[in-house]
Amino acid sequence: MSHAAVVTDKQPSTLRGASLPTWSPWAIAAGSLALAVVIGLAADLHSHIQWGLIAALLFVFGTYGIAARVEGRRQAKDRIATSLIWVSFLIALIPLVSLVWVTVQRGVKVLDVYFLTHSMGVVADSEPGGGIYHAILGSLEQVGLATAIGAPIGVLTAIYLVEYGRGSLAKSITFFVDVMTGIPSIVAGLFILSLMLNFDMQPFGFAGSLALAILMMPVVVRSTEEMLKLVPNELREASLALGIPKWRTILKVVLPTSIGGITTGIMLSIARIAGETAPVLLLVFGNPFINANPFEGAQASLPLYIYQQYSQSGGSTAAYDRAWAASLTLIAFVMILNLVARGIARWKAPKTGR
Repeated sequence: MSHAAVVTDKQPSTLRGASLPTWSPWAIAAGSLALAVVIGLAADLHSHIQWGLIAALLFVFGTYGIAARVEGRRQAKDRIATSLIWVSFLIALIPLVSLVWVTVQRGVKVLDVYFLTHSMGVVADSEPGGGIYHAILGSLEQVGLATAIGAPIGVLTAIYLVEYGRGSLAKSITFFVDVMTGIPSIVAGLFILSLMLNFDMQPFGFAGSLALAILMMPVVVRSTEEMLKLVPNELREASLALGIPKWRTILKVVLPTSIGGITTGIMLSIARIAGETAPVLLLVFGNPFINANPFEGAQASLPLYIYQQYSQSGGSTAAYDRAWAASLTLIAFVMILNLVARGIARWKAPKTGR
């Protein structure tokens, strides 16, 4: 008998047990949702959140019961773990989606070109009109200066800790970085405020940048340190074996390899400080007029503008609408930063090939 005949007559393996079809999770989810709606209507539950929680419980227990009956208890445990992960993801996603939806729904009422290109000027907080141009300009300058100060210091500190740091000095720096990571933002603002009072200085935008840089540096150090540790030591050793100095190895091998993660960490730190209000309130003080000089006079910023519109509006609908529109602008600003970070990380990532 030929080899082809042997292959043709071979029977398919029957060692694999029964399994649920690939569409079964979607069917179980749809059935759980329908049953949750019926239970909610029968029990007169008016909250959709309660309906969702009931559907989640039905989905988890339904998945386990069906999988245990068809595939066995061992495979059912695997499916219930997967179901819990998906349910946890959706529960975590609900507040985020709700926040974005409400912000967009309320922020688009007054968000237009006029709102983005005009300041409050002589418009009272309780009156309609005005815009956030002065707040956008202040935020861009303050966050930009804070990034120019905090990002290089944080990256260089991380390089020292990973590549050179040994002994008590490195341990002390690591300890203080851990402490600074958890300090409240108001503490950084009070520190800069104490220096301003000692030198009899008035509020100005650069003072807020200094406080934001203090908050930014530990985040940059921690994220950059972890990214540098992920670079294989073989790359460093290969470069050093060719006689290349260590500083050049770091500059040409280590940093380009980890530039994607470093950029992402810097963008995350910028996103954190972009929404800080307490240090800006203490040091920048707010200004309804346009001030393009961060080194002289009070300035505005988007978080401070939002806070002032809510706190000083006296129940004015126009002030609330401006606050929601400014919140939507701030969210869009952070999203644009993240998209830019992803683009830079992909552009600067090492080229891979076969």
